[in-house]
Amino acid sequence: MLFLGIDFGTSGARGIVINENEEIITQVNYLFSQQNSNNLANQWKNTLCLLLEKISIDIRKKIEAVSINGTSSTVLLCNSEGIPIEKPILYHESRDITVLDNFKTMIPNEHLVNSSTSSLVKLLWWYQTNKIQPDYYFLHQADWLGFLLHGKLGISDYHNALKLGYDLENLCYPDWLKALPINSVLPTVLPPGTPINTVSDDIIQRFNFPKHCQVCTGTTDSIAAFLASGINHPGEGVTSLGSTIVLKLLSYHRVEDIGSGIYSHRLGNLWLTGGASNTGGAVLKHFFTNEELKTISQKINISKRTKLDYYPLLKPGERFPINNPTLAPQLEPRPDNKVEFLQGLLESMAKIEALGYKKLQALGATPVTQIYTAGGGAKNETWAKIRQHYLQVPVHISPQTEAAYGTALLAKRSQNN
Repeated sequence: MLFLGIDFGTSGARGIVINENEEIITQVNYLFSQQNSNNLANQWKNTLCLLLEKISIDIRKKIEAVSINGTSSTVLLCNSEGIPIEKPILYHESRDITVLDNFKTMIPNEHLVNSSTSSLVKLLWWYQTNKIQPDYYFLHQADWLGFLLHGKLGISDYHNALKLGYDLENLCYPDWLKALPINSVLPTVLPPGTPINTVSDDIIQRFNFPKHCQVCTGTTDSIAAFLASGINHPGEGVTSLGSTIVLKLLSYHRVEDIGSGIYSHRLGNLWLTGGASNTGGAVLKHFFTNEELKTISQKINISKRTKLDYYPLLKPGERFPINNPTLAPQLEPRPDNKVEFLQGLLESMAKIEALGYKKLQALGATPVTQIYTAGGGAKNETWAKIRQHYLQVPVHISPQTEAAYGTALLAKRSQNN
C-alpha cells in the first residue's frame, strides 16, 4: 500500500509517495514552465498531470490514497462544471478591505478575516464586482486540484477554510458568515485527510491508478510542512529558520492574538498555534555570505556569551513576539570581529525565539517540551546549541521538512478514518 502527497507551491509542485512504514518510495517535482498569470489555473492543471506522469506506472498502480496541499488563501471561483470563470487570486494578492464595510456590523472586529489577503475578502470582492452566480463554487487551490482527481465540486478542509471565517471550535460556518450574500457558493468543509471520493474514471484510464484509490481533503502548505515533522504530542514545537523565524507549537488549548499575528489551526482535538518574527535568515544574509555563515559559525565559542543585545531587523516593524509596527532595528554596537558580531546576532535571534514561545505559553498554550527545526538555518549546529541554551529544552533537526511528505502522511492517515 502506497500513499501520495502533493505540494503546490509558488514555483511548481512536488509529489512524494510513502509506504505503510512512512518511508519515501519516490519523489518527483515539476517547475512551472512559465508564470502565465492569465491562465494560471490551466497551468496548475497541466503541472498536476505532468507531475503524476513522472511517477512510474508500477508505483501509481499501488497508490491507495492521495492528498494535496496548496498555498493558504489562494482561491478560485468556478462554474458548475468546475471551470474557473475568473483568474485565481493568489495567497499574497490583496483586495480592497473596504469590501467589508457594508458588513461591519456582522463580521467580528477581532477576526482573522479582517485582512486584505483573507479568503473572505477575496470572495466578497468577487461579489461586489458582480461575478457570483447561485450555481458557482468558491474553492481554494487545494480544493480545486483535488476536484480534478475525484470530480466532486464544493468540498474544502478546515485548514484552508480558516481564513474564510469557518468556526474551528464548533466545526461549522458561524451564523454571521451564513448571513452574508455569498452563502450559496461556500464549500462544504471537512477535516483535512477525509476521503472524498475515489479517483475518476478519466484519471484511472490516464494514469493507471487503482479504482479504489481515494482522494482526500487536503491542507495548507505551512500545515503540511508541520505535519512532515511527525510531531503529535502537545508541547512539541517546530521552528522554521528561513528568511524569517516562524514558530508553531502543538497545544491542548487554542490561543489567539490577531494583532500580533497569532492564531491557531485545529489538528484533530489539538491546536497548532504560532507566530512569525521579521528577524531571521534574511538579516544574516545581509551581513554574511552562505560560506561565511558556515565557516564563521564554527569559530564561535558558545561557552562564552557576548554582551551584545540586538533586535536584528532589516527595516522597522515587528508583529511577533513584540507587536510594534515601528520597532526600530537594533544592530549596535557592531564589533569589528566578525565572529563576535555573528554570535551576537545568533544569540539575539535565539532570545527572540524563546520570547516567542513564552508569549504563546502566556496566552494559554501548552508549555514547550522540545523543539524541532526546519528551514535553511536548521543545518547550523552552532546556532542550534545557542538556541538550546536560551530555550532550555531539547532542540532537534526535523527528520522530514517537505510539505509533500506531510501531505502524504495525511493521505495515509485517511485510511484509518
